Parts: sequence; structure tokens; C-alpha cells
Amino acid sequence: MPALVIVGTQWGDEGKGKIVDFLAGRADVVVRFQGGNNAGHTIVHGDEEFMLHLVPSGVVRGRTGVIGNGVVIDLDVLHEELDMLRSRGLEPDLRISDCAHVILPFHRILDGALDSSAGIGTTKRGIGPAYS
Repeated sequence: MPALVIVGTQWGDEGKGKIVDFLAGRADVVVRFQGGNNAGHTIVHGDEEFMLHLVPSGVVRGRTGVIGNGVVIDLDVLHEELDMLRSRGLEPDLRISDCAHVILPFHRILDGALDSSAGIGTTKRGIGPAYS
């Protein structure tokens, strides 16, 4: 079974989401292998727009989505996205690695404190501290 990998090298905003969405129609499985909910992508399917930050975009097209080991998961964001998809008539086929990291409340607090002291310009969503 062939595989196609989309990798961004510009720290976001390269348009990966649009490319993945375009190719998802030809895939059986769409895997998110790293990152968190610090960036989002808008998927247009039919007449509808879907804004996703964590759930792999292929689920909008009825594909199996996988959140892999290297992803940091904010459980609140995951629940919000799944609720939004279900409210719009989709039942995502989503698999989540049992080795994926979970962002906890103290990760967000630490991220905000580190950003204030170091001025590194994070999104303050706890992603960096969850990885550390």
C-alpha cells in the first residue's frame, strides 16, 4: 500500500491543510503524526466549511483519521471538534494512539508563565510544556 507524506518546513502557515484536504479524497487513512491545536485549517467540503485544529481533516471526507504518538492532545479541543462534526451529521472514524501526549491545565499555565518571562511568543496552549 503506497503512502504519501506531507511535511511542512516553515513552522506553519505553508498551506499543509489545503494540500492534505485535496489529497484526502484519494486516501484510505489520514494520519496526524505530530503537533497540537496551536494552528488550524479550514476544510471546505461541498457547501460546508469545517474548522479543525486537532482532528485529521480526512474525517470530513469519510476517511479514517489517526492521531499518532507525536501529537499533543487538548482533550477539551478534541471533544469540541468531535461534537461539532457530529452536530453536522458526521460520525468520524477516529483512532488515537495510546502513546499520544495529553495537555493538562498546568501545561497551559506553565506556557503562559514561560512566555511572559522569556517573551518567546507562544500560543499559550500548553503544547511546548506538554512535549517537555
